[in-house]
Amino acid sequence: MTQQTSTDDVIALPPVADRAAFEAEVARLRAREKALTREEVAIAADRRRLPMVEVDATLELTGPDGPVTLLDAFEGRRQLIAYFSMWHAGHPAHEQCAGCTWCNTQVAELAYLHSRDITYAVFCQGPYAESSRYRDFMGWTMPWYSAEPSTEKLLVGRVVGMMHLVCYVRDGDRVFETYWTTGRGVEVMDNSYALMDLTVYGRQEPHEDSPSGWPQSWRNGDGAHYHRMNGRPIAQWSRVEAGRSDDLGTAGPAQVNLHHSPKPA
Repeated sequence: MTQQTSTDDVIALPPVADRAAFEAEVARLRAREKALTREEVAIAADRRRLPMVEVDATLELTGPDGPVTLLDAFEGRRQLIAYFSMWHAGHPAHEQCAGCTWCNTQVAELAYLHSRDITYAVFCQGPYAESSRYRDFMGWTMPWYSAEPSTEKLLVGRVVGMMHLVCYVRDGDRVFETYWTTGRGVEVMDNSYALMDLTVYGRQEPHEDSPSGWPQSWRNGDGAHYHRMNGRPIAQWSRVEAGRSDDLGTAGPAQVNLHHSPKPA
């Protein structure tokens, strides 16, 4: 079945069924969903049983008041989740990592983490001055540090410059790393994709296994990105249109035609 839209685009739709047939198919899928939930619970249990490795608690970060240590970033709590954000030094705001912008825009409320004695902080892999201006432009409120002085030691054995999500625990003044992930592993931070996955068209990205005729206009390549629209990370648009300055003190604010409605690249 297809639907004619106001723009004369033809969009495919699932077949129509009666309520009983629909509920039967949902029930079959629900059994698989519950199996996946049980597997996720089992994986989390195994994650809690991983060994840990000690990390130098005195490794230097740069915060709003200058140099601090990795231990300081715990803010007195027992656990720390650090998001190692990518950074393109010297580049303007619209050229910064769309994926890292997507991840951190999801982090709006920290109280629930704090209630479990967990601190969340961004360890940006770029200079503090320009990256913290990006944080302010985006209106984020999480603790923000530059990990530049210690990135290679903090991410030892991993690819510096990529996004990473790293978990730490402290025992007094000693710090230990307990888990890390990268790539699509950081999707755990996002709720938008999880909600999209519930809808009939999903993420609308070409890597998805979707029926013929399903919209898949969001592409990743040839300068486009899943998390960009009209040359900017998607979440920047509301900030720009609200009049916030995106001048990072580098190449200056981007010159973008705000009269042109943002559309998927």
